[in-house]
Amino acid sequence: MNWKFWQKEKQVEKKKTVVREWVDAITFAVVAATLIRWLIMEAYTIPTPSMENSLLVGDFLFVSKFHYGTRTPKTILQVPLTHQKIWFTDIPSYVKWIQLPQYRLPGLTHVKNSDVVVFNVPGLSENNLNVPRDQWIDYPVDLKTNYIKRCVAISGDVLEIKNRQVMINGQPLENPPGMQFSYTVTANDVINERNLIKFGLDIEDYTYHGRRQADDKAIYTMFLTKDKAEELKGFSYVASVENDVRSSDSYGGLFPRSERYAGKWSVDNYGPLTIPKKGMTISINDSTLAIYGQTIKNFDHNATVEMNDSILTIDGKQIKEYTFNQNYYFMMGDNRHNSMDSRYWGFVPEDHIVGKAFFIWLSIDKYADFLHRIRWSRFFNLIH
Repeated sequence: MNWKFWQKEKQVEKKKTVVREWVDAITFAVVAATLIRWLIMEAYTIPTPSMENSLLVGDFLFVSKFHYGTRTPKTILQVPLTHQKIWFTDIPSYVKWIQLPQYRLPGLTHVKNSDVVVFNVPGLSENNLNVPRDQWIDYPVDLKTNYIKRCVAISGDVLEIKNRQVMINGQPLENPPGMQFSYTVTANDVINERNLIKFGLDIEDYTYHGRRQADDKAIYTMFLTKDKAEELKGFSYVASVENDVRSSDSYGGLFPRSERYAGKWSVDNYGPLTIPKKGMTISINDSTLAIYGQTIKNFDHNATVEMNDSILTIDGKQIKEYTFNQNYYFMMGDNRHNSMDSRYWGFVPEDHIVGKAFFIWLSIDKYADFLHRIRWSRFFNLIH
């Protein structure tokens, strides 16, 4: 007779198979990585020289999501840990069947002047560089291409560039130490590649144009900091180092792309331009529509917008004054003559802000030899 009938019989736990253990471990890792990537911090790499010499090609950095507040997901039907495409393919990693309203969780701070910011570049053409026009994709906001630039002007600021100096509300903005411009360098002979590398220049930092017919001297365009330009002048094989004004139209056409401003602004002398702020009201006329029209139409969360010369119609109603629905920012690369930025494609909406560049955790120089490929001195450098 069983005198311990009140006690449950012990259940023999089935031992997990090796496959099941691996599946559970991978699932946990993917879920944890996805949450960390969304809520706290995400890793990025620098692919272009637009932020040199502050950030270098091959820098790997962490970007804080919590500084400005994490955005809630908009596109939820997506392969985890991907962006626009599935790894190593051209297959889209998402579908647009469900698009959620997007909000921003409370953050520690807000975007400030001179912050280095990662954002989704707003324009359709900027999201489809080197892609035939008939194949352009209009990505959801959270899946647009990630850019990293320095925020030079925040919402409500009046931005102006005078002789390369950024002015905010009439006062000069402090220049980043790594800021570069383009220079025309005339050398007595072709400069040895080893000398260029020793000077800290790789093939993305200069262009050799050949020899000048008049005196057979070698002509280069180089992207240099002010200190580097002065140092280069002291080399015996360098005949002259001059500011390169030709770079002002390097990408052709500045924002706003209107006949009213064609030929009047350049990358070195730009503005004045008021950055839209949430709650800011403007009168509607041909001048204001030339600057703000496309922003109102494409990014300020209006349903149906039509523009014709000086007339703005929203949801079938003609508008004489317009009040902005969100904040905007003006971004520029520290490599001022080698950066596709707000001077070309305009304002960055607040809902396109991804996070604040935090620190560098790895840096690899792909042009260096094996022994010097890792830039050890850049490890764990905070980004300013």
